[in-house]
Amino acid sequence: MMKIKQEQSERHVLTITVDNEAGILAKIAGLFTARGYNIDSLTVADISENHSISRITIVTHGPPAVIDQIHAQLDRLVPVHKVVDLTEMGAHVEREMALVKVAGTGDARVEALRLADVFRAKVVDTTTSSFVFELTGTPDKIDRFVSLMRELGLVEVGRTGVVGMMRGAEAA
Repeated sequence: MMKIKQEQSERHVLTITVDNEAGILAKIAGLFTARGYNIDSLTVADISENHSISRITIVTHGPPAVIDQIHAQLDRLVPVHKVVDLTEMGAHVEREMALVKVAGTGDARVEALRLADVFRAKVVDTTTSSFVFELTGTPDKIDRFVSLMRELGLVEVGRTGVVGMMRGAEAA
């Protein structure tokens, strides 16, 4: 009996520098959708003084061949200036920001504040029955914080998605 070798799915962080024009995000998302690729996280921001260039950060999963295909197809889109796979490039920094609303009173409220302190989450809104925490860190750190808050009265979570950058003095 022959076993079929399954390629291991890997997480990749792609940064894409594009012309800041209407429809480019739809083109890139369409490229992923049409080929059945999933986008785990997506962020977009204007990065130039004259507002002509944007940076898109996409987190996706797939076997190396699929990631290479995504990279090649993104490179072929006309308004795309540069595609960098931060995962392939080596050491890089990733951060995500989240707002986490937790409702509770008494001991649960005290414990939520204690955990927020441990995770260096900042209280950005408070009422007598709830908090909204702001937390910045790796996706894993945010996942752990949210998981702990579920036990204490998690109401709502909003996440920005990952942004990433190569370590060191050079641009990616």
